[in-house]
Amino acid sequence: TLAMSVLLAVRGAGLPARASAQAAPAAMAANPSFLGQWQLDLSRMPPDYGTLPQRVVYSFEDAGAGEWRTKIDITMADGGARHVAVRYRRDGRVAQSEGDTAEGERAALSSPAADVLVMSLAKDKALGSVRVYTLSADGREMTESAANVDEGGMPFVRTFHFRRIG
Repeated sequence: TLAMSVLLAVRGAGLPARASAQAAPAAMAANPSFLGQWQLDLSRMPPDYGTLPQRVVYSFEDAGAGEWRTKIDITMADGGARHVAVRYRRDGRVAQSEGDTAEGERAALSSPAADVLVMSLAKDKALGSVRVYTLSADGREMTESAANVDEGGMPFVRTFHFRRIG
């Protein structure tokens, strides 16, 4: 589902601190960063997604000491809200999520390149899903590829598109 897909968010989490949120605009253009806010482009949702949320926003923050914090805020179609957050190092080690745990209770994130973030989500001591986030060359768009298995045991990958809003 989008909540986690869009979780960890953690709902997107982040990448190496090559460019910080305080970096000069020229540095940001030269080294796009996940840091900032990203809104899901609902006009480009996968056709088999189901009921669309009203809004999904990922926030990636530098939490200091080599850690990032990712927050995902989802406004559901019925107006209800889901909030997820995770504080982590981009080293592949487990981190506990906070808030809504519908898609995962824990996450492990790594950043094999400055414009790539890989997230593995676990729920009930089992793999929940794997997400790969990539940045466009200009740093204005983020793409999430969310891999999972459906109720019938068949694997699938859905692609979600985000635009930078802050």
